[in-house]
Amino acid sequence: FGYEEGAFTGAKKGGKLGKFELADKGTIFLDEIGDMPANMQVKLLRVLQDREVERVGSLRTKKVDVRIIAATNRPLEAMVEERRFREDLFYRINVIQLFIPALRERVQDVKPLAESFVRKISAKAGKRVIGIEDNAMQLLLQHNWPGNARELENALEASVHLTRTE
Repeated sequence: FGYEEGAFTGAKKGGKLGKFELADKGTIFLDEIGDMPANMQVKLLRVLQDREVERVGSLRTKKVDVRIIAATNRPLEAMVEERRFREDLFYRINVIQLFIPALRERVQDVKPLAESFVRKISAKAGKRVIGIEDNAMQLLLQHNWPGNARELENALEASVHLTRTE
């Protein structure tokens, strides 16, 4: 949410814009919203209802116009029933719900994701890795991927950095 100059020890001169101010007239992605603490849920609800934010140390609010995309792997409906997630916030963010199955449930995506990750990682690392050998791909297809695409990307990043071949 940003802060004002002098809001706390070490605050930058001039303060700092928050993520919502930076996203004004645009879209903000909130990952793992199910892990958000209750006090932050209240602040987020205010942004959604009133379309305004208040920086830490400020006495005034600022209007913002943002669209929110939120993601979680938590069962928000159950968390609402257990009073671990605010019901009013749930209904504010639950406009359109998309369910993306775990990578282990869509094995057909492993190969194209792996190939894409290898291209991206190779370019970033400045290495020439042009593909994944068939036996390595078979191992990738057989793995359960509990960490989903992030785990796959990290495994491939290590592989690109450690390989001595193309």
